[in-house]
Amino acid sequence: MFYKIEHNDIGTSARAGVITTDHGTFETPIFMPVGTAGTVKAMHQRELEQEADAPIILGNTYHLYLRPGLNIIEQAGGLHKFIGWKRSILTDSGGFQVYSLSGIRKINEEGVKFKSHIDGSAHFFTPESVMDIQRTIGADIVMAFDECTPYPCEYEYARKSMEMTHRWLGRCVTRMAETEPKYGYQQHLFPIVQGSVYKDLRLKSAEVIAEAGCVGNAIGGLSVGEPAEEMYAMSELVCSVLPKDKPRYLMGVGTPENLLENIALGIDMFDCVMPTRNARNGMLFTTQGIINIRNKKWENDFTPLDQGLDIYLNDYYTKAYVRHLVHNNEMLGAQIATIQNISFYLWLMREARKQIVAGTFREWKERMVKQCMQRL
Repeated sequence: MFYKIEHNDIGTSARAGVITTDHGTFETPIFMPVGTAGTVKAMHQRELEQEADAPIILGNTYHLYLRPGLNIIEQAGGLHKFIGWKRSILTDSGGFQVYSLSGIRKINEEGVKFKSHIDGSAHFFTPESVMDIQRTIGADIVMAFDECTPYPCEYEYARKSMEMTHRWLGRCVTRMAETEPKYGYQQHLFPIVQGSVYKDLRLKSAEVIAEAGCVGNAIGGLSVGEPAEEMYAMSELVCSVLPKDKPRYLMGVGTPENLLENIALGIDMFDCVMPTRNARNGMLFTTQGIINIRNKKWENDFTPLDQGLDIYLNDYYTKAYVRHLVHNNEMLGAQIATIQNISFYLWLMREARKQIVAGTFREWKERMVKQCMQRL
């Protein structure tokens, strides 16, 4: 994999780049739809490709390890073949899931003991085993095993956790170096910057991660409840240290506004469950603003969901019909809403790139933040 910057914005730190893996080349900035268990909920792979034009999706090590299990994935020839996806895949290491299982896991220097949220069975993740699991899953980009600290978080806890994450990274790098990909294509490791919202810890972590010399770098431990201003401050600080010639991935973020503001700070890659999760609850992200399709005001609105997007939904479905589907808990309602939201997020990334190339990103961003976040 390699990353090439094609344009730098005038007036912000936004970049327009290109990332290449053995499963294709894609442009940045990019949003990666979350397919936690090998599926972006309520979307067919064909819709991901042909409607949203998603060049990369995200899977999760923890969930795929539990179900369907590594034996099934390996028999299929890796996750790409198992789910019928020919484009790039990134897998989260499971660190965030470990964080979310605070009541049923124990962390020590060796790794993490946890109980399955499915059946209560006991499991043990180490940096080495997580690298092996991701070798078997076969993602193009794999994440180092880390601990994601909560917010708020005491300074000493954040410091000790960060230092352990750094030690774990050394073990991840070693394990990747002594093992080979299983399916004939390259896999690439991204380490993760931690340090909660403490400036000195984030600086130190960014320096350690930069020195690791991996092909790309990630920023974790944000979007866990901290104010948006704290998130932006940490992103800006970390981006000032991480290498400019390598992609930067901000994990688990977020709203359209979050994405645009972080692009301006120098972030290239994003993922978040928000567009798919909110779709299933009737919240639609559109080029004109946010629609709560459950509201009565849409009951007799027979206009398309979003004429600003060039997708087939506009030829078939109106706001009134989608409201009817959602109110009746019809699966088609969730499907339509999900296609809309994922298509919008990918459209937003493509538009941001166009503005970076044109040198008009800052003005466009200010206008678009207000437009796409207004409640209709």
